[in-house]
Amino acid sequence: MNWITNYVRPRINSMLGRREVPENLWIKCPETGEMVFHKDLEDNKWVIPASGFHMKMPAKARLKDLFDGNEYEALAQPKVAQDPLKFRDSKRYADRLKDSRLKTEQEDTILAGLGTVQGLKLVAVVHEFNFIGGSLGMAAGEAIVKACERALKEKCPLVIFPASGGARMQEGILSLMQLPRTTVAVDMLREAGLPYIVVLTNPTTGGVTASYAMLGDVHIAEPGAEIGFAGKRVIEQTLREKLPEGFQTAEYLLEHGMIDMVVKRHDLPSTLARILKMLTKAPAEELVALPALANA
Repeated sequence: MNWITNYVRPRINSMLGRREVPENLWIKCPETGEMVFHKDLEDNKWVIPASGFHMKMPAKARLKDLFDGNEYEALAQPKVAQDPLKFRDSKRYADRLKDSRLKTEQEDTILAGLGTVQGLKLVAVVHEFNFIGGSLGMAAGEAIVKACERALKEKCPLVIFPASGGARMQEGILSLMQLPRTTVAVDMLREAGLPYIVVLTNPTTGGVTASYAMLGDVHIAEPGAEIGFAGKRVIEQTLREKLPEGFQTAEYLLEHGMIDMVVKRHDLPSTLARILKMLTKAPAEELVALPALANA
């Protein structure tokens, strides 16, 4: 134990009334290196003001930003078995869950809510990437299924915002089973004639991309979002070839016809409202012309 650091310095600081400065007051832009005050970043929807780089946005903040008046009904988190495999790697899975719940103040990675966007009722589902990388486990899969069932009950569209590293390895095959379960839930919406819109955020990878994230009626992506199944390095090692510049970014996928549009975060609520009003055959006077597909 370093007694000067752990004992003497805290005692002196307390005597002098000094307080430690939180480490997250300033956030560095990954693109330019610019330091941005955290409050300015939050006020700008977690988009770096100068560069326009889209940082990861907390799930709770995204739901508030999406719905009219920042108000919505939070859908209950379904109860599932905790740590069914008693998994342990460098750390017990039960401890990872506990730490993530303290960090995010969520039960699991999925948050869902029911509200209105420009007067149009819809269900929104959001991944919280800070909860074990937004990974898809039993709780997340069940939450998505329940959100689809709520949209069916309300006869309204569903919009999902994936941000995930893929399936949750600590739940093994039980995690992989969520891929067909969520796919069936999406098919239920389609059979009922209800729109299902996917807004791909950074990153959307692995089993999430291989299931509900690429089954939307319309696919929107935020600028610069990484979207793919396997990582770029894994693909390069497998093919033994250098991949093109910008491979797996939202802009690359748009250019190659994999998604429908790239939309800035500030424009998402209005863009979603216009698309959904068209898909739900809203009265003509409520419709506004859509932006260009490459609204980057």
